[in-house]
Amino acid sequence: MTEHEYQNFVEKENAVIDGIDVSGIWNRMWEPRELTGFDFTYLDKVTSLPGGASMRACYQCAECVGACPVDNVGSYGPRKLFQRLQRGMDLFNHPDLWLCTTCNNCLRVCPKGVDMMQVMPAAREQAILDGNVPAELQEMLQNVAEYGNPMGESARRRTRWTKGVEYPVRDLSKDPGEVDVLWYVSDYFSYHSRGNDAARAMVRVFNHLGVDFGILGRGERCDGDSQRLCGEAGLFEELVEHNHALFEQNPHQTLVVSDPHAYNALKNHYPELTGVEYPVQHYTQFLAGRIAQLNGLLTGEFARKVTFHDPCYLGRHNGEYEAPRNLIETVPGVELIEMFRCKQQGYCCGGGGGGMWLDGLTADHTSERLSENRVREAVEVGAEVLAVCCPYEVSRFEDAVKSTGNEDVLEVLDIIEIIDMCIG
Repeated sequence: MTEHEYQNFVEKENAVIDGIDVSGIWNRMWEPRELTGFDFTYLDKVTSLPGGASMRACYQCAECVGACPVDNVGSYGPRKLFQRLQRGMDLFNHPDLWLCTTCNNCLRVCPKGVDMMQVMPAAREQAILDGNVPAELQEMLQNVAEYGNPMGESARRRTRWTKGVEYPVRDLSKDPGEVDVLWYVSDYFSYHSRGNDAARAMVRVFNHLGVDFGILGRGERCDGDSQRLCGEAGLFEELVEHNHALFEQNPHQTLVVSDPHAYNALKNHYPELTGVEYPVQHYTQFLAGRIAQLNGLLTGEFARKVTFHDPCYLGRHNGEYEAPRNLIETVPGVELIEMFRCKQQGYCCGGGGGGMWLDGLTADHTSERLSENRVREAVEVGAEVLAVCCPYEVSRFEDAVKSTGNEDVLEVLDIIEIIDMCIG
């Protein structure tokens, strides 16, 4: 490459060129901006990891930056990470490693296929091996390893939500055997109070539809997808082995899941370890296939303006956009309003890739939570209800509704709760 020698330019407090005022910082456009001092130590370390190679393919087009939800409230994106790695940033010991929510929007627009869904778990796994883990994330991982769920709750309390439900729930840990539908309830439906509301609603809807279903009860453990994305590949493998054994012990026609993250794991990653293709459906897909039957049951109206938040792991990761919307539009009286960022361009809630347990760290590096940004958008389009279909999202968005001062404006409901309300 030809050697260049540049004159040192000085920023002038007052400067007018051809009648145009370029005083102060506007002088800087005349300075050369080429990077000349590179340190590839940590870029090489990232790209040498299994799954990390695509990071080197970045050619700085910046398509990813505008698509990155974290950059929308901070300074992030694969292009910026690549630049920082070029300058010698130790990603393995830096907060940037944990800000990615693995929403997949950057890969959607990247012409070079820089795949942060592989790069970040690989880099995080190395960081965990080096002992560089945020304390709040370490607590979650320890809880999952010891108790089988992120909350650190006893397995005996996993079915506590079923008490008081007017319809019986077959607990396969006590009454094993064949069922038409094996319902994988998930951690947040099992343990979180608002998740409990949705779980009970699911039971009522299943029973109105005459579904022969059972749950794994105290035997069920975390699906492990978020833990895999946090870099805990070993823990993920243990969870896969445990849950797979329970699936095999209880024959079923359909495996219905409440959580898009569980759907992603069972559809795309469990088979890599077990060699088994699971008959898995997200609950919105399962119910969308029974809309004709639901139409005969939905006698109550829900005359409100509803907008829908696309979960990243149901939408961009797995291409399902219509099933949730079809269910919402089936409800009598609903007016469905789309947010500006929807479907393939939907905005992330901030809970993916471990973000559910990293609010403390992300608060130090962003101007607001992604969930708050999303709530403001829902309010802006005139919605009265923000409908969701991921167990992470009710709690995240309800907190965001409060922190943005929109308690009297916007209500957050799982789609299954809306359907349950309208069944006569």
